[in-house]
Amino acid sequence: MLPVRADLVGISSYGAPQLDVAARLNVNENPFPLPASVVEAITQAVSSAAHGLNRYPERDAVELRAALADFIARDCGVDLPVEQVWAANGSNEVMHQIFLAFGGPGRRALTFEPTYSMYPEYARDTFTDFRMLPRLPDFTVDVKRAVDAIADLRPSIVILTSPNNPTGTSQDLSDTRTIAQAGLTYGAMVVVDEAYAEFRRDGVPSACELLGEFRNLIVTRTMSKAFGLAGARLGYALAADSRVVDTLHVVRLPYHLSAITQAVALAALANSELLTAQVQLIRSERDALAEWLNEQGYDVAPSDANFILFGKFEDRHAVWQHLLSRGVLVRETGPPQWLRVSVGTPEENAMFRDALLRAKEDQ
Repeated sequence: MLPVRADLVGISSYGAPQLDVAARLNVNENPFPLPASVVEAITQAVSSAAHGLNRYPERDAVELRAALADFIARDCGVDLPVEQVWAANGSNEVMHQIFLAFGGPGRRALTFEPTYSMYPEYARDTFTDFRMLPRLPDFTVDVKRAVDAIADLRPSIVILTSPNNPTGTSQDLSDTRTIAQAGLTYGAMVVVDEAYAEFRRDGVPSACELLGEFRNLIVTRTMSKAFGLAGARLGYALAADSRVVDTLHVVRLPYHLSAITQAVALAALANSELLTAQVQLIRSERDALAEWLNEQGYDVAPSDANFILFGKFEDRHAVWQHLLSRGVLVRETGPPQWLRVSVGTPEENAMFRDALLRAKEDQ
C-alpha cells in the first residue's frame, strides 16, 4: 500500500475526453490555428530563448508582466503597474496559488454553482473548506443570498466567474461591486475569474474596472482562449493591491515560468491585435449557433463566452453519444439535463448542427 492521503484515495484526476474526432468542441479551445506570421514570431523568440536554457529563467517574469499590463490597458482601459500583475502556468496555477495564499486549514472558500469544476480541487489540495451556493434559474448569482453567506460563513476567498463556465453567464458589474464590498467588510478576497472575458458581448464590462475601488479584488485571465495559446499555458492575475502579488511570490514554486513559456507569451502579446481579431468571428458564430439552437426548440443559456450551454435532455449521455458517433465531441457538464458545446470553425459548427439534427431524429 502506498501512503496516499486518505482524501485522495479513489479520486480520478480532472480532465475532459481527448479523442481524435473531426470536431472537438468540448474544451472551449480557440478553434483557429495561429497565423503563420505569429508562428514565425514565436519560433524566433523560442530559438533565441533556447540559447540560454542552461540558465534559470527570469524568475519574476517582469518583462512579461509589463506586457500583460499593456494589453489590459488597451483591452479594458485600466492602467496597472507591473507590481499589480502576476503570471503563471495557466489561470489554473494562478487560482491554485491564490488558494495557497489566502485559503488553507481553518479557512473557507465560497462560490456559486454550477461553475468551473476545478474550484473544489484547489480547495481540496490546500485543505480549504469549500462551500457552493446554487445560482438562480437564469444562472445568475443571487446577490442578497451571497452577501448574507459572506456575512455568515466568513470565507477568506469568494469566487465569481464571468463569463461563468459552463453557463456562459456574465456577472453584472453592480452585483460584483456589491459582493466585493461585502468581501471587504467581512475580510474576504473576491476573485473574478475572467478566462473568457474577451468573448463578452459589446457593452458587457469587465471587473477590471473595479480594481481601483476594492483593495480585496483580484481578476484572473488566461491566454489559452482568445489568444489561441491553450498549449502554451499562460494565465495571469490583476490585483487591486500589490501586496497580493507579493504574497503570490511567496507561494509560487521557484522559477515557475519557463524561459520558453515567457518567450512564447511575449511574442503572442506583441501580435495581440492579429490574434484577437479572430475573436469577432467566434462571437459571430456563437450568436448564430445560439439562435439556431433556439429555433430548434432547445433551452439556451445566454453566453458571453466561446461556448453555449443548451438542453434540456431526458438522457443527455445518449445525445452526447449520438454526436460522438458522427465525429462531434461536446461536453457533459453542468446541470444534469444540459450539454455544452464549444464554438468551432464555421465548418465544425455546421458538422455539429447536422449531427444534432440527426440525433434528434433518432430519439
